[in-house]
Amino acid sequence: MRSRILSLLGATLLLAGGLGTLPAQARGDIDCKMHYTLKGWSIFYQTAKGSGVVTCDNGQSMHVVIETKGGGLTIGKSEIKHGVGRFSGVRDIREVLGAYATAEVHAGVVKSSAAQVLVKGNVTLALAGTGEGWDLGIAFGKFVIKP
Repeated sequence: MRSRILSLLGATLLLAGGLGTLPAQARGDIDCKMHYTLKGWSIFYQTAKGSGVVTCDNGQSMHVVIETKGGGLTIGKSEIKHGVGRFSGVRDIREVLGAYATAEVHAGVVKSSAAQVLVKGNVTLALAGTGEGWDLGIAFGKFVIKP
């Protein structure tokens, strides 16, 4: 009886350990992408607003509003016109909504590009974009996605 329980326990642990290595689709994760624009400024205080559309490979889509706020040793004005964000760790499109913590060092003049990875719980958002403006500094804050 004891060996049977140990065998069942071992099989359960082996199965549970293997679940962590399953591909994202097998765990129920979906691939979501966000196309966005964002415009803002900073003089110690940093703020930007924009909008975008999130689409997922399961057919879900949603228009979103984006806001960033923060502060630090920063000054500038910028506009991202063709931003793309890729989400991972998402099971439903509503999980992309909420506040992501940010920390950045930035410097750019005229045409510039930016890339950043943000985390909110199990959801990761990798941002990349090109735009115009100028900026210089170090800032901390939050990147908020709302419906």
